[in-house]
Amino acid sequence: MAPSSDPKDVLHRYLDAARDALVWKLEGLGEYDIRRPMTPTGNNLLGTVKHLAAVEFGYFGDTFGRPGPEFPWLSEGSGLNADMYATADESRDEILDLYAQARAHADTTIEALDLGSTGIVPWWGPDVQVTLQWILVHVIAEVNRHLGQADIIRETIDGAVGHRRDNDNMPPADEAFWTGYVDRLEAIAREVGGDNA
Repeated sequence: MAPSSDPKDVLHRYLDAARDALVWKLEGLGEYDIRRPMTPTGNNLLGTVKHLAAVEFGYFGDTFGRPGPEFPWLSEGSGLNADMYATADESRDEILDLYAQARAHADTTIEALDLGSTGIVPWWGPDVQVTLQWILVHVIAEVNRHLGQADIIRETIDGAVGHRRDNDNMPPADEAFWTGYVDRLEAIAREVGGDNA
């Protein structure tokens, strides 16, 4: 069956593909690896999923008069970046279930409204009216931005790469190729970077 050419279906399909890839980035990893900070700013896999659950509830819920749950980690006094990590009391299953609920809540909004339907993003201010199309594009960009971070984190942890479990979208090559390739890029960087290397 040919893919739909309906603009809303196309946008929704791209959003779903990114959502699925994000969840896949956690599969097969232990609790330590999904929670550990992998960048100087603490970026981690499970926290990314937690953050994006709140993003979807907010943009597809609050914006269009369908508020989702209130999250304690977004309340005043919860601390800076509290939505970007899972506490010791928040389980993987709990966060993944929350993300599934956010997706379902968002999907209901997407299915019910036309692309031209309007809403107000509360944290953008009362004078900024948006359309469902605008929000779909915004959230697709946000999910994919975080998915790119998750790609790098997952590859750093165990070498798993790609957008989908069944298709890593990488050229067929063995470990020797990749070692040589990385060495070649490092040599180029050192040659061009000179004293900055």
